[in-house]
Amino acid sequence: MIITLGGRAGAGKSSVGRALAELSGYKFYSAGDVRREYALKHGLTLAELNERAKLDPASDFLVDDYMRAMAVREDNFVVDAWLAFHFFPQSIKVFLNANPKLRASRIFNRNHSEELSSDLEEALRLMTEKEDCSAARYRKLYGIDIYDLNNYDLVVDTTNKSVEATTVVVYDFIMQKKD
Repeated sequence: MIITLGGRAGAGKSSVGRALAELSGYKFYSAGDVRREYALKHGLTLAELNERAKLDPASDFLVDDYMRAMAVREDNFVVDAWLAFHFFPQSIKVFLNANPKLRASRIFNRNHSEELSSDLEEALRLMTEKEDCSAARYRKLYGIDIYDLNNYDLVVDTTNKSVEATTVVVYDFIMQKKD
């Protein structure tokens, strides 16, 4: 079984994905981690890589190729990626969302060096720019709206939920689909 997590930046995709993988005994993969590694290898921040991707989709294709290969060689994993629903159509597709200010606060407080902001307002602005840029790239490259909720089997608002509570909601849904 493949479980894909899409959704808004800071909504908890990676945190829930890791917890869900641990609970289910599956492997966990993150497109964001792949992009961060690619950026680091090329001496870029993730923000710089995203800027380059506006003109050169090579880094997007790298992640896309990585996911296509996973679809062929593996099963029983959780993947956090904005395009995961597209590359794993047979998966159980989950979308996570939360209040924008809360999402910006989560991003502001995590330790990804490429997302460091001087204050919460800047974090909100940078988060919105990143989401808009990525959504536009994927619309241009694939004709896909990553925020169209019709692409998903389950939509969860994580605004008032802990990672643990969200994980239980998603896990229970998956177990019902399995039966």
